[in-house]
Amino acid sequence: MGLTFKNKIGTAAGLDKNGEYILALSKLGFGFIEVGTVTPLPQSGNPKPRIFRIIPMEGIINRMGFNNLGIDNLIDNIKKSNFKGIIGVNIGKNKNTSIKNSVNDYLICIEKIYCYASYIAINISSPNTENLRNLQYGILFKDLLHKIKKKQKELHKKYFKYVPIAIKISPDLSIKELVYIAKQLIKYRIDAVIATNTTLDHSLISGLKNSSQKGGLSGLPLQQKSTNTISILSKNLKNKVPIIGVGGINSITSAKEKIASGATLIQIYSGLVYHGPKLVEEIINKT
Repeated sequence: MGLTFKNKIGTAAGLDKNGEYILALSKLGFGFIEVGTVTPLPQSGNPKPRIFRIIPMEGIINRMGFNNLGIDNLIDNIKKSNFKGIIGVNIGKNKNTSIKNSVNDYLICIEKIYCYASYIAINISSPNTENLRNLQYGILFKDLLHKIKKKQKELHKKYFKYVPIAIKISPDLSIKELVYIAKQLIKYRIDAVIATNTTLDHSLISGLKNSSQKGGLSGLPLQQKSTNTISILSKNLKNKVPIIGVGGINSITSAKEKIASGATLIQIYSGLVYHGPKLVEEIINKT
């Protein structure tokens, strides 16, 4: 990616959607902070309640729906923070933007955030925005990669600054789909891939309180699924595109598993909720 990280562990998107806690999170020792997901226009997200703990399995189901105050508000918060470390900005499309026109939302966000982000993450894998995951397949995926890469080249030339772009993918993809994605990431020279978002597979929490709630599942029940995705990607990317591993990291062991599977960097969210800041310190010291 052309970036130097002070350590391997960062915050996953969703923890600080509007960039309101950048300095506070940096004090916990994270090597990088990823804010968002943010959209061009502010939106309220899905109706509440929309986040549920699965306590026996250290899981969280969310159906937030990209609730955020918009890209302009995020830029103001990044400026105010005076944060000098690595900050990733995770971007998405507004709910009311059709899939056909969705690339425009990403291009608007890339243009606005380009000078303020260390890297930009393209979220096409949240299960909580209708049809969003369709952008991971076929011609829609190729079109997205082509247009965001073209925009990156334009802005690189304009600002004399290269801001890497990462694509965040789903854990619910088949091996065949992952092989296809890996090929396209190499072909379009995408700078990194984030594996993975939350899963719609709730089989591991069946029968537990809140298990029937709709939404993406994160935390421990996602751990193996995301690690398997990283392994398949790693095999097919052949060290040409770095992987940021996320999903169910709740210990030093699970952090090491992600790295052994092919992740260069890792991110946490649910693990921080269940284990607190001490987990960050332990992972930094032992990986």
